[in-house]
Amino acid sequence: MKTMFSSLRDGRGFDVGLVAFPMGFLFLLSGLPLLYNVVMSVQEVDMFSLGSFARPFVGLKNYATLFSQPETWPILKNTAIFVVASIAGQFLIGFGLALFFWNEFPGASWLRGLFLVSWVMPGLVVGAIWNWILSGDFGVLNYVLRSVGIISGNIFWRSDPNFALWAVIIANIWLGISFNMILLSVGLSSIPKDLYEAAELDGAGAWARFRTITLPMMRATIGAVVSLGLIFTLQQFDLFAAITSGGPNNASNVAQYWAWDLSFRQYDFAQGATISVIMIVFVMIASVIYVRSTRQEVRG
Repeated sequence: MKTMFSSLRDGRGFDVGLVAFPMGFLFLLSGLPLLYNVVMSVQEVDMFSLGSFARPFVGLKNYATLFSQPETWPILKNTAIFVVASIAGQFLIGFGLALFFWNEFPGASWLRGLFLVSWVMPGLVVGAIWNWILSGDFGVLNYVLRSVGIISGNIFWRSDPNFALWAVIIANIWLGISFNMILLSVGLSSIPKDLYEAAELDGAGAWARFRTITLPMMRATIGAVVSLGLIFTLQQFDLFAAITSGGPNNASNVAQYWAWDLSFRQYDFAQGATISVIMIVFVMIASVIYVRSTRQEVRG
């Protein structure tokens, strides 16, 4: 021990210390809770045995029980719809705005900054705002849709089983647009303007330039943006808690909210941990894709 501290004091092994201390802190902050959650998923845990480490080992029984429940597959379907629709909406609108702001014009920087407001706002605040927008009786969205003749009567977005999930999807898309726009704008700014000028001289139109230059040059950035969007979307909890609470009758329930509900409302900690482990696997897959995308971007 004395030798280790003396080597750090005289500069030897300092780089090891710079890595070791943050890694140790990260392990204590994230690694141990993650490991504890995985252990709970293979044990029988209730509110009486939660504080004890002497809990029965049940192997994969919790996973078998989870997939035998009738509500599991509809909730997983909701999760898939929520993830795919949210990522697609955020990416397409964010990409469109990135292309729009790529053309410099007066006030572009100010408008770009305004779009960041949604990203820095807490999820519960965003949920409260969209609660007002999506209100069935006096919501702004219903008013706008009635004004342009799209609907004739009010839609109760938060309580109608046909619209509850889409209410949260709309709010989540709005929340993530600015993040996608900023990252995609950075990728666009790295493309040399000379390529577009040369293509334009060769007679390539706007679509041809986008298809043959922009998309290939943005491949790594797009992969990173989609991967980060998947990670953030799988972790989204605040909007469900603020807007629908998973209702009505699980119509807007998703895996991440269901895990919390099972653990802290129904006190079925083993099932909650089991769902969390499954979600962690998907997040880790998305993280690997993100790391590979950033490596390709650096090499490119």
